[in-house]
Amino acid sequence: MSVKAFKLISAVERETLMGDKNYINIECIECCGKNLYIGTNDCFIYHFLLDEKISTAGKITFAATKQLHKYLGLKKPVSELKAASALTRLLVLCDNTITLVNMMNLEPVPTGARIKGAVTFTLNENPVSGDPFCVEVCIISVKRRTIQMFMVFEDRVQIVKEVFTPEQPCAVAVDGYYLCLALTTQYIILNYNTGASQDLFPYCSDEKRPIVKRIGRQEFLLAGPGGLGMFATVDGISQRAPVHWSENVIGAALCFPYVVALDDEFITVHSMLDQQQKQTLPFKEGRILQDFEGKVIVATNKGVYILVPLPLEKQIQDLLASHRVEEALVLAKGARRNIPKEKFQV
Repeated sequence: MSVKAFKLISAVERETLMGDKNYINIECIECCGKNLYIGTNDCFIYHFLLDEKISTAGKITFAATKQLHKYLGLKKPVSELKAASALTRLLVLCDNTITLVNMMNLEPVPTGARIKGAVTFTLNENPVSGDPFCVEVCIISVKRRTIQMFMVFEDRVQIVKEVFTPEQPCAVAVDGYYLCLALTTQYIILNYNTGASQDLFPYCSDEKRPIVKRIGRQEFLLAGPGGLGMFATVDGISQRAPVHWSENVIGAALCFPYVVALDDEFITVHSMLDQQQKQTLPFKEGRILQDFEGKVIVATNKGVYILVPLPLEKQIQDLLASHRVEEALVLAKGARRNIPKEKFQV
């Protein structure tokens, strides 16, 4: 039984990004407020302003206005972008080096501050330093079996900690002092302050792409064995039942109360409240699915789309209209904190 939880709306058309240059592919995206950044395989960063428009009939559309683009001067793809809005900096990973650039003009910081030797990186959304003018960055290093923690300021970087892992890490998410790591054969939780580690469950990174995603304070979402989306806390326990994904999920995102997953052919939507699959959207050639401040964005090699959630009140009304009272009650109670009080009472 399906629920219409999301609508898929095009945000950046292929022509807007690449014109007639067919060789250009999207490698990564970042969204911060209305600012959308796209990194491509030919070493360019594009900056768009995203405007959401709602017609009188309630139809939502997005207009992406190109601000500027910048060539990074290498023959390598831009593999990751992360915005640090408090510093007005964009962290750009290209050719194993993280460069700091200005979010508005895409110019590198004058000091040339950079982090070398990074395979992939993530930001700590629950930072431990308490300094508002600094972001904490965790990298998987090109050195074997090594994770490094950095503090990144407006124009300088400082290494804080280097941690060695029992096997080669291939994906990481951070919460406070806790690292949730996908290693070659298993997922683990590692406290980089105390060195204490906790095994979660086995996983073969040679067979499929691991997914490690921080979804809230001290809680992560992982792609588990048998096509399961598993939840794990920093204590190594699961407080929620798993969701059943397909075997070949390539990306996952959280938009409460839903977990959204992307595979080769579909976007699937599962409820965290009753673990049921609520919606399936056909989506071919998808390669990126991420959530940014509650905005869920999917991308193919050539275009960017936004998954717009329908208001929870509307979803509840639709469930009641199709006599699915139990599901409507579960959604209303579970999503209570996301519904205005007077509407919840009704």
